[in-house]
Amino acid sequence: MVVAGDFKNGVTFEMEGNVLQVIEFQHVKPGKGAAFVRTKLRNVITGAVIEKTFSPTDKFENAYVERKEMQYSYDDGALYHFLDTETWDETLVSHDTVGDDFRFVKEEMMCKIVSYKGNVFAVEPPTFVELAVTDTDPGFAGNTATNTLKPATVETGAEVKVPLFIEVGEVIKIDTRSGEYLSRA
Repeated sequence: MVVAGDFKNGVTFEMEGNVLQVIEFQHVKPGKGAAFVRTKLRNVITGAVIEKTFSPTDKFENAYVERKEMQYSYDDGALYHFLDTETWDETLVSHDTVGDDFRFVKEEMMCKIVSYKGNVFAVEPPTFVELAVTDTDPGFAGNTATNTLKPATVETGAEVKVPLFIEVGEVIKIDTRSGEYLSRA
């Protein structure tokens, strides 16, 4: 159990069937009336942010969100298959659950599977990946001095904007959160 008077940033609890995480909190003791706790909360599953006020004596059940490192195996068209490399258990995740940043993940990469009470609600890919360029326009001599970018397709099929000097076959480093080219690998 967690008491509202003991809230700290990052505390996760269950309220009215929702899993909430404290982003900000403030203990308020007005001159008149009872003290209260003003909070900003994030719904862990949907990502929605709400503001709510609690009495310092309100009690809630702790919520334990599990993050497990698993290896991406393959996509069968309907579900993504992930493998726990310790127990060899397989976890199936629907296409709706994974985000747009998953387009940079290739088979055998390690991802974090985020679940609550056994229900997977998010997949976190690695922050940075190294992928080979499979298709791009050729660069020309003298085009390296500007900050001009050109489209390139990487081995997962995703498209990335890269500098003009990048050629087919080169391995590049990509930030999966923004989809931006970072450097040659």
